[in-house]
Amino acid sequence: MSTLNKTPVTVITGFLGSGKTTLISHLIRNAGGLRLAVVVNEFGTLGVDGEILKSCAIPDCPAENIVELSNGCICCTVADDFVPTVEALLAMTPPPDHILIETSGLALPKPLLKAFDWPAIRSRITVDGVIALADAEAVAAGRFAPDLAAVEAQRAADDSIDHETPLSEVFEDQISCADVILLTKADLAGPEGVAKARAVIAAEAPRPLPVVEVTEGIVDARVILGLNAAAEDDLAARPSHHDGHDDHEHDDFDTVVVEMGEIADLPALAVKIEAMARDLDILRVKGYVAVAGKPMRALVQAVGARVRHQFDRPWKAGEPRVTQLVVIAEHDRIDAAAIKAALGV
Repeated sequence: MSTLNKTPVTVITGFLGSGKTTLISHLIRNAGGLRLAVVVNEFGTLGVDGEILKSCAIPDCPAENIVELSNGCICCTVADDFVPTVEALLAMTPPPDHILIETSGLALPKPLLKAFDWPAIRSRITVDGVIALADAEAVAAGRFAPDLAAVEAQRAADDSIDHETPLSEVFEDQISCADVILLTKADLAGPEGVAKARAVIAAEAPRPLPVVEVTEGIVDARVILGLNAAAEDDLAARPSHHDGHDDHEHDDFDTVVVEMGEIADLPALAVKIEAMARDLDILRVKGYVAVAGKPMRALVQAVGARVRHQFDRPWKAGEPRVTQLVVIAEHDRIDAAAIKAALGV
């Protein structure tokens, strides 16, 4: 069946906090008349990104076209979650012109591409393209790419040290699977940081890839939609650290959900989150905060020790005014008691 007869799907991948939700929010509003549907695959039991996106809904992408699959990798639950979700979207009247899938920041994209070969859907959808977002500031700082010189020095001293970490494998697999790289937060990295980030990406990419600098998720939809890549048929050109493995592991990372009542001082909470992230090697924090005396709910997002917060909408009538934060870290570094103590719970 020609890809022209299939509904195109764009897979949007990228590390924690790279700006995937911000990008999709922009695409929802600027899709050039395309009727979109969105599938959000959240890591952890408390969904945040899906609700953010539903607040951006417009007639060409109504709230019912935005589906959140929480607490599970969609490529590991194909029959139970992924296929029924896709079938439900395709059965809508009118059906979507294009589907966006936002992967978890911890996801490996290649296993998801393999899920497109599932018999019930393989003749109906195609992977139009894989878009990988990379945080320019973080990549420039070497946060996700190994320092080969330092690794070799460490290897000389201790043969048991492996230069590959879970974080670097995720980053490299996302780059290797991509058709286009969006270099986000270029304004924070500056010209020198952007140049360093481009060099890292070029070194990790298995083939020359277009790299587009974006700020606040603003990019022309024509740059990343309509690529006609048919990526599900092009897996050999997208190498992965996990090629040849029947399964892929998700237990390298874990989450803790922290629940609190109303917070008296939002900036003070942000300071606590920053210190916690730095002291406890936290990768990501996101969630909603109830601030005493404020009619608006606050959205908090942190990538490492970089914390941002804003009021996103009024509390609904009868909605519990509670604070819920998702904290994500590597499995062997997460400590629920220490996290709660750092936040004053």
